[in-house]
Amino acid sequence: MRKLLLAILMVLMLVPSAFAAEEMRLLIWSEYMPEDFLTDFEKDTGIKVRVEYYESMEEMVAKLQAGGKNQYDVVVPSDYIIPAMIKLNLLGELDHSKLPNLKNLQATFIDPAWDKGNKYTVAYQWGTLGMMYRKDKLKDFDGSWSVMFDPDKRQGAFIFVDSIREMLGCAQCAMGMDVNTTDKADLKSLLDKMLEAKKSDYFAGFDVGTGGRSKVVAGTAVAAIVYNGDALRAVADNPDTCAFVNPKEGTIGWVDNMSVPIGAPHPELAHTFINWVLEPEVGAKLSNWTQYATPNKAAFPFITPEDFKNPAIYPEESYMPKLQFIKDLGNDNKMYDQIWTMVKTR
Repeated sequence: MRKLLLAILMVLMLVPSAFAAEEMRLLIWSEYMPEDFLTDFEKDTGIKVRVEYYESMEEMVAKLQAGGKNQYDVVVPSDYIIPAMIKLNLLGELDHSKLPNLKNLQATFIDPAWDKGNKYTVAYQWGTLGMMYRKDKLKDFDGSWSVMFDPDKRQGAFIFVDSIREMLGCAQCAMGMDVNTTDKADLKSLLDKMLEAKKSDYFAGFDVGTGGRSKVVAGTAVAAIVYNGDALRAVADNPDTCAFVNPKEGTIGWVDNMSVPIGAPHPELAHTFINWVLEPEVGAKLSNWTQYATPNKAAFPFITPEDFKNPAIYPEESYMPKLQFIKDLGNDNKMYDQIWTMVKTR
């Protein structure tokens, strides 16, 4: 009998995962939720979460293609890359019967162009890609992209964001160009503009948004292209030296979305998480911390009033036509890939 009990104990020790509580795995941008956000989720649902981070859409897709589509339960891709991910068979269909809080979404985010019928995705946050700058170092700054893209207006070191379509899109906005153009003459002008800026003595490199933000805070750059929420959190900590603007010529708008990889090990837990994020007070807590806009209309009563009045978070109606959203261009995406390769290697 003792031998039998010992044998059972040894088996239990060898396969603890069979008896442990299930754990949801989340793959998401860094610095994209309050520190206690997942703790709150566990308190409310009893579900533990293990989280991993990425710093670009390219990195996220590479992780999924390397086997992550069978390892992660929730991923958070940006709008423009979702059609390609669907074609690559990386995302699974959502079960709307398990997402009653879908009703909380604003109309803008229901049936979006990148995912008709929200078949694969649910909006998480939305925002802009603008310019964080040193207001103590830029003289007579008028909120223009020109401090990066006009040789006569540059005043100091600047950082470009290391993201293909988003960086090229910012340059296109500065040029007054459609960010989804496939016109060869336009794209040649875009290449020339990027190469001129890169060869400037003031160009200080490509970096992820949080990296550019840190360099502006440290004073090693006077301007960087940064996601608005990342920038605004740093501005709050450094109000005397730093500021953020959506440039007057226009800029890139984006929507990040929650989705479930096609081979997710715990799709039930994933649906529970997505529905929980869509709770009104949960959605408000998320946006109040990230400083990004919420797509959740039921969260509006709980949003910090000052944030609603901040055009860097919720752009004024007059500015909205200046926001351009990147689209998946199918085979024509390679035209932008080729430009990026030439910019990076020359």
